Amino acid sequence: MTNAQAQQESLALVERSGVLMLTTLDANGFPETRAMLALEHEGLETFWFSTNTSSHKVTQIRNSPKACVYLFDPDGFHGLSLVGRVEVLQDATAKERFWREGFERYYPQGVTDPDYTVLRFRAERGEYYHGLSVVTFTF
Repeated sequence: MTNAQAQQESLALVERSGVLMLTTLDANGFPETRAMLALEHEGLETFWFSTNTSSHKVTQIRNSPKACVYLFDPDGFHGLSLVGRVEVLQDATAKERFWREGFERYYPQGVTDPDYTVLRFRAERGEYYHGLSVVTFTF
């Protein structure tokens, strides 16, 4: 499989995946993984998530922005690992852009709720897995 084919299949995997796994590093350098819903993405390079400012992951990201996003399709044995850095965005533009109906359930003060934060993950490299094949690519 070529690099271009791997990236094309990876993007198809992103499009059909509802849940992504986000891994950040705790204060002792150990990985912690949790399921996240991507609000939007730009190709394979950039993903946006929302979360609580008070969450452990925000503290972890502020201490170390290194992160990994992982997606998989167990039926076809497809997997995608993206390694990069994640940023905490609390500016009004980002918060308004990614605000969704129903978020007030988690952020009762609305889009200006101080506990509402947007995360932006930017991939630096990826690995696409399918069957016994692994293709590594960079951005």
